[in-house]
Amino acid sequence: MDLQVLLESTLRGLGYELVDFEWSGQGKLLRIFIDKPDGIVVEDCVLVSDHLTKLFAVEAVDYERLEVSSPGLDRPLKKAQDFERFAGEEARVKMRVPINGQRNFIGILRCVKGGMLEMDVDGVLVTLDLASLEKARLVPKF
Repeated sequence: MDLQVLLESTLRGLGYELVDFEWSGQGKLLRIFIDKPDGIVVEDCVLVSDHLTKLFAVEAVDYERLEVSSPGLDRPLKKAQDFERFAGEEARVKMRVPINGQRNFIGILRCVKGGMLEMDVDGVLVTLDLASLEKARLVPKF
């Protein structure tokens, strides 16, 4: 089974969202980033870690160490729903291909329409194709 599909369906059933996951250290360390509307606390990470440890034993997922955590203040934005959820927030977006000679944008997320992200960058409305997005993260507020 595809690990992303397994994680998404399992976490959704527990009331969490899979933000991202990554393999590190030659595939020995599996990091999983989770979220929920009212935020993540240590107890959430413990609950998910315990559940996934049992699930991975049954599904024969090969790993040595599992880390479960919140996505942090600079949460990555991956799906169209992420951009919609955080509309009105400031984000840093990097595109795969330059748009008018520019790949990096910092601005306020506005909306997503038909796979296109609208951002206010220094008072100018910029439209970016989500399919060409390399990475995006919220800009932390302190």
